[in-house]
Amino acid sequence: MLDYRTSYTYIESEGNQLFTVVMLPGEGKYPTILSRSPYVDSTENMPEEQIALQYLGDNRAWLAAGYALIIQHCRGRGKSSGDCIPYIHEREDGLALQAWVRRQPFYNGEIFLKGGSYLTTVHYATAPFADDIKGAIFGVQDTERYNIAYRNGCFKKGLHGSWYVGMYKKKSKLRKFYTERAFDMLPFSDFSRTVLGEPAEDFDELIRHPDPSDDFWNTRFGGADTRGATDNVKFPMLLTTGFYDIYTGGIFDMWRQMSPETREHAALVVSPYDHGDNGGNSNPIVFPAGKRKEGFGEDYEIRWFDAIRGKGAYPFQPGKITYYRLFENRWATDDFMPHSQERTLTIGGGKVDYVYNPYDAPGFNGGLSAAFGGTQIQEKPGLREDIITVYTKPFEQDTFVKGKIAAKLKVASDCEDTCFYIRLSLETIKGDYGLRDDITTLCRQHPDYVPGQAVELTFSCDDHAFLVRRGERLRIDIASADREHYVRHTNNKGLFSEQTTAKIARNTVWLDESTITLPVE
Repeated sequence: MLDYRTSYTYIESEGNQLFTVVMLPGEGKYPTILSRSPYVDSTENMPEEQIALQYLGDNRAWLAAGYALIIQHCRGRGKSSGDCIPYIHEREDGLALQAWVRRQPFYNGEIFLKGGSYLTTVHYATAPFADDIKGAIFGVQDTERYNIAYRNGCFKKGLHGSWYVGMYKKKSKLRKFYTERAFDMLPFSDFSRTVLGEPAEDFDELIRHPDPSDDFWNTRFGGADTRGATDNVKFPMLLTTGFYDIYTGGIFDMWRQMSPETREHAALVVSPYDHGDNGGNSNPIVFPAGKRKEGFGEDYEIRWFDAIRGKGAYPFQPGKITYYRLFENRWATDDFMPHSQERTLTIGGGKVDYVYNPYDAPGFNGGLSAAFGGTQIQEKPGLREDIITVYTKPFEQDTFVKGKIAAKLKVASDCEDTCFYIRLSLETIKGDYGLRDDITTLCRQHPDYVPGQAVELTFSCDDHAFLVRRGERLRIDIASADREHYVRHTNNKGLFSEQTTAKIARNTVWLDESTITLPVE
């Protein structure tokens, strides 16, 4: 007879009361799964008993499998007290929860960590992990805080931008003044005071440090509490992402940074979809059995923890990457080793001059693997004069691209600094399907750039795995901004957040001396 039970309590951490629901399969001692979430605002005005019953109904499969499950509201969210400042207090609160569990009569000596996106970061912050943590499922977020805010010194609008605004002191009911135009303010250092109505020290410090080598990134505000959390873990970890997740590149980097001993007991699973493993609006092409639950069953997470405990086989091969091969429409498992062959294509012929106006910056559909929005069909070429669009020749044979696509552009500008952006898409029947992009600035790669000087910029896209069929073409777009996903470059040299003016740049690209390099099987 089933004897599932649920209760709630408040656990103290640094003077804050953190609402915590405990679900048990019955009397006895159980392996205990911990989950902490800030995305619980809908429960703020619900009775505690109702919340506990709702969570019980949502998690019966875990209880039936013999696990105790604990769900806690993060500081300043849902029923928990305090102020929510993204990332800053998760270490203290997470360790307080673990310490509380160890004192409970239902605890059998085994803790398992489970989360996705921010719900994973709250666990990373508790590293180095205690010996009684026996396994984890770490979904769709990497351990490097820099990736949340920047790509090559260019500030991302969505992650530590609009998302941060929504998270910051959520329960304090601050009067926030946020619109998309807020990212165009000059100087950008006024952002927190203008949008949040008060200075936010962590955010203000972050936008002063676009260089990943700055000492700031070794502080708490810079994510030092999570960096390297998975490098030398002793327990089996399941990592998940998608080729159009906002953290794809960082999660592949995490995998490669792991010690051989850690990686031997871990698995990485990569779907063809986005941060939420969704097709549809954020991915215009539906891939057969492409979602993780479609390919491996609704219960793959339970089976991962069961396998750690010696109850059945692992749903994914430890030590390997299981990934979806787009347009071949199948899953594969291997080491995802660096390419054994390369194919380098010249982007085009001649040179192209264009004007980049920061007050009318171009944008692109879909954030691909570095920002929100997954992939989308691209706008037809030729709609803007400040976007250079080139198609390759049709491929003469089926070609499978696997790994990091690289590009080199020969460029020049009449400004001391400016930005260059490159995006690759695949021409399909439905339209041009976004694949990968990258962004950088002149001064990041050439600190002493002199206006008018021709220089080479290098680009490295996040890992991908897709088939280009015979007769299909790749599309290359080159511009100086992607206003949908990155704060515009003002064409001024110096710290982006302190710029008080913006000016027009006249930029040049030598297409016949620019290339893309495809890693092919």
